[in-house]
Amino acid sequence: DLYIVKTHPCRNTVRDREITTLYLLLFPIFTTYLYIMSTVLLHKENGVGYITFNRPEKYNSFNGDMLLTLQKHLEDCGNDDAVRCIYITGAGKGFCAGQDLAAATDPNGLELATIVREHYNPTISLLRNIEKPIIAAVNGVAAGAGANVALACDIVLANESASFIQAFSKIGLIPDSAGTFFLPRLVGMQRAAALLLTADKVSAAEAMAMGMIYKRFPDDVFEAESKKMAQTLAQMPTKGIGLTKRLLNHSYQNDLAQQLEMEIDMQVQAGASEDFKEGVTAFLEKRKPVFKGR
Repeated sequence: DLYIVKTHPCRNTVRDREITTLYLLLFPIFTTYLYIMSTVLLHKENGVGYITFNRPEKYNSFNGDMLLTLQKHLEDCGNDDAVRCIYITGAGKGFCAGQDLAAATDPNGLELATIVREHYNPTISLLRNIEKPIIAAVNGVAAGAGANVALACDIVLANESASFIQAFSKIGLIPDSAGTFFLPRLVGMQRAAALLLTADKVSAAEAMAMGMIYKRFPDDVFEAESKKMAQTLAQMPTKGIGLTKRLLNHSYQNDLAQQLEMEIDMQVQAGASEDFKEGVTAFLEKRKPVFKGR
């Protein structure tokens, strides 16, 4: 080889070109394979960060890799000014069947406390603290932690085939992922207690009727309608929406006087935004506003 390099540099150049050509051919295939094999996919388009749980053969049940990847994608979307709405759904026939019990019961795996503290709790915190609208597009069963991750989102949409199950009591566990926090606030203490204790299955129609979710759509138009809402939110004044989300978060702990005072502070910030100026200008000029999310 050394002899060839020294005396026949043209041969080495030809070989380098062949290697480069092979690399250029295989690299897109390899990266596409890695993307497809990822347990959580992220695709950004027209201001929306589309996050897809990607373990359809397991009904997208959570394991550690999946939740840590979800956290990474949420942080990515939260820090990317070009992303103004986040849309979360599941691949295949289900949204998420909750925790993968094989991973949770692995004798060589993590303890339950570590799984909840490092995998679930940071995920819920990100969903609430990212000051951008987050849609859960529930396209099938949402059970256990899968249901509670959905309920932690700002807007929950579901197809007619969707169902929600607080499955924890069936295996002797307590509801985690903030299920005991959000569910009573959505449906009331009496109904939440019954659903958490009995693990009764709730259809999309029932979930909408009791205020657990915002809307349901027929299966054949669900994807289009839910993505349409995400695209609409991505064109709205993101700064004001983020401040509204902050107010909603604090309303859980504030009394009326504190909430009113906080509304003043948030209104001042919203009033100083570029989007507010554009909204007023567009109203006076009788045209559709073009918000930039600033």
